[in-house]
Amino acid sequence: MADAADLRGTTSARARRWLRRTAALLAAAPMFAGVLQLPAAPAAHAESKATGGRPVDVSITSLTPTSPTKSDTLTVSGTVTNDSRAAVSGSHVGLRVGPTMNGRSAIDTAARRIGYTQGLDGTEIGGKYTKKIGKLAAGASRDFTLSIPVNELHLGENGVYQLGVSLTGQTHSRPWPQVLGIQRTFLPWQSSAPAEKSRLTYLWPLISTTHVTARTDNDEDRTPIFRDDRLAKELAPGGRLQQMVTLGKNLPITWVIDPDLLATVDAMTKKYEVQNGDGTTAGHGQAVAKQWLDDLQKAVQGQQVVALPFADPDLASLAHRGKNVTGSLGHLQDATELASTTVQTVLGVKPRTDFAWPVDGAVDSSIVDVATSAGAHNVIARSDSLRETGGLSYTPTAARQIGGGNTAVVADARLSTAFTGDMSKAQNSTRAIQRFLAQTQLINLQAPDKPRSIVVAPQRMPTTSQVQAMAAALDGLSGQWSQPLGLGQAAKAKPDPNATQRVPGVRSYPRALRARELPTEAFQNVQETQGTLDMFERILTAKYRVVTPFGNAIRREMSTSWRGEAQHATDFRHAVQTYLSGLTKKVRLVPKTNMTLSGRSATVPVTVQNNLVQGVELRLVLRSHQGNRLEISGPQLVNVEGGHSRSVKFGTTANANGPVWVSAQLYTPDGQPYGPEMPFEANVTEITSTVILVIAGGVLLLVLAGVRIYIQRKRAAARSGEDGDDSDENGQDGGEADGQEDESEDPQPDASDPMHAFVPEQPSDPAPDTGSQSAGPSGPGEKVEHCAMPGPVGRSGR
Repeated sequence: MADAADLRGTTSARARRWLRRTAALLAAAPMFAGVLQLPAAPAAHAESKATGGRPVDVSITSLTPTSPTKSDTLTVSGTVTNDSRAAVSGSHVGLRVGPTMNGRSAIDTAARRIGYTQGLDGTEIGGKYTKKIGKLAAGASRDFTLSIPVNELHLGENGVYQLGVSLTGQTHSRPWPQVLGIQRTFLPWQSSAPAEKSRLTYLWPLISTTHVTARTDNDEDRTPIFRDDRLAKELAPGGRLQQMVTLGKNLPITWVIDPDLLATVDAMTKKYEVQNGDGTTAGHGQAVAKQWLDDLQKAVQGQQVVALPFADPDLASLAHRGKNVTGSLGHLQDATELASTTVQTVLGVKPRTDFAWPVDGAVDSSIVDVATSAGAHNVIARSDSLRETGGLSYTPTAARQIGGGNTAVVADARLSTAFTGDMSKAQNSTRAIQRFLAQTQLINLQAPDKPRSIVVAPQRMPTTSQVQAMAAALDGLSGQWSQPLGLGQAAKAKPDPNATQRVPGVRSYPRALRARELPTEAFQNVQETQGTLDMFERILTAKYRVVTPFGNAIRREMSTSWRGEAQHATDFRHAVQTYLSGLTKKVRLVPKTNMTLSGRSATVPVTVQNNLVQGVELRLVLRSHQGNRLEISGPQLVNVEGGHSRSVKFGTTANANGPVWVSAQLYTPDGQPYGPEMPFEANVTEITSTVILVIAGGVLLLVLAGVRIYIQRKRAAARSGEDGDDSDENGQDGGEADGQEDESEDPQPDASDPMHAFVPEQPSDPAPDTGSQSAGPSGPGEKVEHCAMPGPVGRSGR
């Protein structure tokens, strides 16, 4: 913003007249002192030069009302502290009204000035409106309160007046009255309504750091595991986020929310765990989380809500370090889409997602390109980045057209950084509030007939004391010279044709901010994790249990909140990748030892183990490294329930004896390799010694059986001959003898006959080529022997 934005018209003229009269009096003072030779010369000498030192520190801890009217009584409270080694005597505290500020830069100059300067610090309002302090020993402090009717200040036209609180006293070495300490602040004065009020847009950011890990419990509810439980303190009464909601609900603001914060708090309303060393403990923030969400839901009703991309990604880091890493910009698009869904689900309001907010509003051409690539056609910049070059004497409207249908909403740098200091000290917050009010009034007075829209974008995560100071400042505006305006309306305001519209080049980006960006390595890690997740989800039957927590974790890896936390950011990324890799390894092939395949055909079992809590679906391929020697059946689909293993059998056909290397490989259903190959050696032996013995034994049994049958038939024939002779001799009926002979043609073996033990049983069904296989992993020296023999002798054993 141009510092040349000075006041014009009556305010400037009055200030010049006041300075001319003061200069004339200063020039005449030495002459009168020399002529009259008054004994009060030491006091006159003290008043005629600046007191560069500050032996007494004066602090203003409160000033009410912050922007008074004629009927008000101004009350100023504070503390004086003797910082010197000498006692101060005869001291009192008084109020001094200085000149009106003739420009915004004049406020900055006055605030930086140290010590009392006669003429510039005005004259003291004496009498009953001073506070007697008396003696103030070295190192001693004393509180004071000054009250004075506003009409006794003799304020004139509208403007910002310098207001000083000074301590006047004397010391042993300088025994005359002198100003020993002074503290300046600023008093906006608006005695009549302005012709036009400025439109003020104040962003109220609800943003926090990353609190949730990628881990969840293995229960059905997928209980989230938090990095810490610090968020509960921020949500509790008096906490930072609790104060933002409590104070913000009554303020004219635009809510700017990171949806990740809403998702995190929503998760806290249920059961959650917190990391504690190598284990976890139960989180205890459910009550404060529920109350905070309930309060926020009520506060945003009817208000404008702007949702940042999920987890508030660092746009500058993406533009400078990440966009050249393939796939990085896709995460920004996903984060933008997720933002709207999250806010609507948790708060029940539809947010705007067309605004991008780079860190500290610092922009360059590459940041604008990245920010708008995800659909955010409005970029929140800041005036110390998009500087005015046209020498404007006023602060222009925030909206600027920067080409491509995009708008830069330029926040005022002075107002946006007004509360970045330590606001826990009352003197700091009081001064900050008065400077903020003074700056807003001077913006209005710069061009009182020119309506303008001003945007304030404070720090992303203000402290509790900063939030309270910001709220007090907005309360102090009271609509006297400004009126509230939503961010959406500010972006649509008619741009000032004289305001700069040129976006700075990449080299203009501040070095201090660039040094705190996420490194290129961070985006490479992000893509590595995303690749692992893409592969893993292909095999899962309940993808949401993994994709949602890990997808959010990946987006959190790019968060703006990691600025200044380089080591913590690295640790977080490493933890996400390590945990995800560990999950992928829970689905694996059970290692196999070398095995022996006997015979021309056999089966090979391969076991898939799933130690996840959900089922998986994969393809299993068994491949022979020498297909001409050992052929293996085709791939098989494998479904394995959570916490189970499954053995899959592949048929093989051997064409030659000897060892052959075989590899088992899991694939995703769409054909992507999953996990490492598992090689093992299969030793093919067409006929083994055991099989030869079995065959020889079978042949021997056949021979013995044949011999026995031959002997039995020969004996039966012999008996038949003898019986025939006897029958004829005895006159027996030949028909009966014939019948007995028929029954003896196929005699049953005698169990008492020793030869019966060698007759093999004949099963009704032929034995299979392959014996049953264990579903478990193969043991050491695993041997699967088979041979293709006809009939019952073709059976093989392990």
